[in-house]
Amino acid sequence: MKKEWRKQEKELYLPKNKPCVIDIPEITFVTIKGVGNPNSEEFGKKVEALYSFSYKLRMSYKWDNPPDGYYEYTVYPLEGIWDIADKSKHVEGALDKDNLAYEIMIRQPEFINEELFDSAMEVVNKKSPNPHNNSLEMKTMKDGLCIQMMHLGPYDTESETFAVMEEYAADNGYKRIGKNHREIYITDPRKIVPEKMKTVLRFWVGEK
Repeated sequence: MKKEWRKQEKELYLPKNKPCVIDIPEITFVTIKGVGNPNSEEFGKKVEALYSFSYKLRMSYKWDNPPDGYYEYTVYPLEGIWDIADKSKHVEGALDKDNLAYEIMIRQPEFINEELFDSAMEVVNKKSPNPHNNSLEMKTMKDGLCIQMMHLGPYDTESETFAVMEEYAADNGYKRIGKNHREIYITDPRKIVPEKMKTVLRFWVGEK
């Protein structure tokens, strides 16, 4: 049976537009880091590198030596962990997009390993040249206890949703850990009006 995150992993990727607590398991991603404005050409090329890798891996069943344990699946959505690059320049309540630090990523299937990562990178570099290909890394992360919520609307109004999430945390005995956060991009901003965009927002919490 084909693994489709929209159908089988709704808890992780399609939460409601109200806060909830969730314990995120260990997940393997291919990631790339950077600093600066997400509207820049460099950021776009890094996103391209992630998608090129992910789609090449999904088609690996057609290789001369298909990977062991391969199963049919839908490529996962783009995600990003966001923080402030230079906190000495940060002004509370203001967003300087040029001062953002990020690690963007796409989740990979369970059958991926270091050998398969290297093989997929060879295919990517041959068929989809990109100056950022060789900056891609395979990494396993375990976010653990988080509060998440579906944000509806443009990215620039995310602060309103975070305020709701932080109020929920305080009212339910949780404390936010750090100011960095994770975003999961459910819709493609190139294909939908900003008012209908869907982005999962998630931050780390501990009990008070």
